[in-house]
Amino acid sequence: MKRASTISVFLILLFAVSAQVQAQTSKPGPELKKLDFLAGTWTMNADLKPSPMGPGGKVTGTDQIEWMDGGYFLVWHSKVTSGVMGKFSATAYMGYNANDKVYTYDDFNSMGEAEHSKGTIDGDTWTWAADEKMGGTTVKGRYTMKILSPTAYSFKFEMSQDGTSWTTVMDGKSSKN
Repeated sequence: MKRASTISVFLILLFAVSAQVQAQTSKPGPELKKLDFLAGTWTMNADLKPSPMGPGGKVTGTDQIEWMDGGYFLVWHSKVTSGVMGKFSATAYMGYNANDKVYTYDDFNSMGEAEHSKGTIDGDTWTWAADEKMGGTTVKGRYTMKILSPTAYSFKFEMSQDGTSWTTVMDGKSSKN
C-alpha cells in the first residue's frame, strides 16, 4: 500500500514538472499571429437575404475580441440584433490546429446552437467551412472574409446542399472601432 502511494506521488510530481516545462517552452506558432488584427472591438452591419427559411432584413452587431491568456485562442463576445431573429449573443473561440494545419472557430450562442468551423487563409481572404444540421438535413456552410484594411473586412455567408451550388444567406462589412 505504501509503495502504491509513493508511485502515485511520483507520477503526480512528474506530470506537474512535465506540464511546467511544456508551458515554459511552448509558444504560440506564427499561424496565430495572422489573427492579431482581429483583437479589438468591431461593429458589424449586414443584409440577411430572403430565403425559404424566412424574410431578409438588416443585421447589426458588436464583437469584443481578445486573446485568451497564453495567446493560443481569440475569444469573441458577440451581441447581435436582427429584425428577423431578434437579439442574441454568442461566445466563440478561434485558434489554429497545428496537426490538421487549419484554423478553428467554435461558436456557442444564446439560441442553443453550437457551430464548429475549419478555416484557411489565401492572401487577404479567409474561408471557413462547416457542416450544419437544419431540419434533419446536413447542409454545408461557408463564411468568407475579405480583409479590406487593418480595420475593415467584408464577409459573405453561403449555404449549399451539395457543396457545389452555393446560395448567399448574408453579406456585410465589419469595421474596427
